[in-house]
Amino acid sequence: MDPFPAMERAGRLISKLGLPAGAVSIEALACAAWPEAVGKKIAAHARAASLAGKLLRVEVEDQIWQRQLAVLKSQILRKLEEVLGQPVVREIEFRAVPRRRLPQPAAEPRQSLDEADQIPDFVLRSIYKQQRRRRPA
Repeated sequence: MDPFPAMERAGRLISKLGLPAGAVSIEALACAAWPEAVGKKIAAHARAASLAGKLLRVEVEDQIWQRQLAVLKSQILRKLEEVLGQPVVREIEFRAVPRRRLPQPAAEPRQSLDEADQIPDFVLRSIYKQQRRRRPA
C-alpha cells in the first residue's frame, strides 16, 4: 500500500476543509492555480491578474508572450480545469503589460578628486576654493 495517497487538487482539497462560504474566493483560487497549470517557466513571464465571471485576465511581459500563449489557450484552459477540479475559467485574455522595475538602491556618491571637497565645513571650503582661484598658477 502506498504510504502517500495521491495528491488532491487544490479546489477539491479546499472544498473538503468546510470553510465558510467566501473564505477563499474563486478569483484567488484561479489566480493561485495559474503557476501550477502553466509551469514555472511560463509563470515567470505571465501572471493571472483577475477573474471576472469566467474570464481570467493574464498579464504577460510583452506581445511575443501574448501571441505564444494565445496559441496555447485551449491547452491552458484544460489544465486549469484539471488543477481546480471544476470549470471555473472558460476564457483567458492575455494582456501585454511591461514588467515593473523594482526599486533600485541609490548609487554611492563618487569620491571627488578635488582635495577641497574633503573639508567638512562649507564656509571654510568655499574660502579655500576662492583663494586657490586667486593664486596664480
